[in-house]
Amino acid sequence: MRFHNLARGIIFKNGKVLLAHLKGADNTFLPGGHIEMGERAEAALVREIAEEIGKVATVKQFIGAVECCYIDNDQENHEIDLLFELGVPGLQSYKPPQSRENHLEFLWAEPSELEAHNLLPSPLIECLLTWDQNYRGYWGSSFIQDGSKSTQHP
Repeated sequence: MRFHNLARGIIFKNGKVLLAHLKGADNTFLPGGHIEMGERAEAALVREIAEEIGKVATVKQFIGAVECCYIDNDQENHEIDLLFELGVPGLQSYKPPQSRENHLEFLWAEPSELEAHNLLPSPLIECLLTWDQNYRGYWGSSFIQDGSKSTQHP
């Protein structure tokens, strides 16, 4: 089993949220990535945003966490995503930022479109749909209520 500790950014502009997409994949995810050993989660997220879109992000607040388990290439993976609200000056909601990484592309989506864009891990959809009502202290899990694991790929 592989464990992944990630920092993910929630970036809202004019009612839309920024999503990342791995070219060739059938899902989207929030921008961000792996936290390196000895690195603070906030610093990892700022670094990842700079690497992915070439912008300086400001961490506004911690939102919560989401966990999931999935199988990739016959390898079981357990992932914890730490969620932060970000401010990123210079982004326009009518134009996705240009990716600085060849394998990634970005898009803006209305919260009502998140399921159609197959946002993973799926508990993020609830978090973003209820953003105005309850955005602090969010906890989501793709684990089934009895503690067994879903094999959904993030």
